[in-house]
Amino acid sequence: MQTVYYLPGRGGRLHIGLGAAIAERGFDIAGREIVGAFSQLLFSEQVATVADDLRNHFWDSSALVVANSFGAYLFLHAQASMNPFPGKVLLLSPIVGGFSDESKGMGFVPPQAEKLLQLAKAGKMPKPFNCEMHVGSIDWQADPEKVSFLGLLMGVPVTVVPERGHTLGKIYVNQVLDQWLT
Repeated sequence: MQTVYYLPGRGGRLHIGLGAAIAERGFDIAGREIVGAFSQLLFSEQVATVADDLRNHFWDSSALVVANSFGAYLFLHAQASMNPFPGKVLLLSPIVGGFSDESKGMGFVPPQAEKLLQLAKAGKMPKPFNCEMHVGSIDWQADPEKVSFLGLLMGVPVTVVPERGHTLGKIYVNQVLDQWLT
């Protein structure tokens, strides 16, 4: 049975939600939950751990990586420190920098918030060999304009899902998984 390396969003678990949907399709799940001891690590240590996981256990053209929200942010930062990842990568609602929503009075500036776009603008952001991104058109956390711009700079296809927010919806995600995991 093939293993998918999965990085959920903050507070996400490997075998709940998206992880369960992957497992239902006959895949084993490995990865890092962004809870507990891992979430207490410095950001640089989280990125280094993900990079080590990928290099030591998933560095193969047949490897599968699925990352969601902040998990995608960790993957992209790990990718920035490595050669282009040789496997297949699916990024859902990827955080690519800081975000805010004035109407909700909410915002978040992740560590190294400008790094990904700066590297991409300079042509120094390694592109995984086979990667795609999906983001909702009304996602205030994974800004579709920033995600699309990063995708353009990296040469990674981005699908902007109409009328969807940070949660792309079970029906849409199941369709993506059915196609992507084949």
